[in-house]
Amino acid sequence: MEITLQYFDGCPNWKILDGRLAEVLAGYADASVSYQRVRSADDATRLGFRGSPTVLIDGVDPFAEPDAPVGLACRVFRTPAGPAGAPTVDQLRAAIFRV
Repeated sequence: MEITLQYFDGCPNWKILDGRLAEVLAGYADASVSYQRVRSADDATRLGFRGSPTVLIDGVDPFAEPDAPVGLACRVFRTPAGPAGAPTVDQLRAAIFRV
């Protein structure tokens, strides 16, 4: 399983997501995480980047909102506790392992 964490430097939430990914994947050897910094609006458009942070699991964004705009912006996720800058550990676990 290939996991890509997409981010841009102006948004701090990618570090939160990175820590949560590490927690979910601890002890799981069948996944690798790569990082993709989105540097410009042109990059965002080319990649279909829906905001920072974005996690792709085998190239698919499991948290994609169909009408979310593409661009350099901090992303907001729907969580059980309300809007947040990153999905919860449980949401990541469910997306990664499809539980």
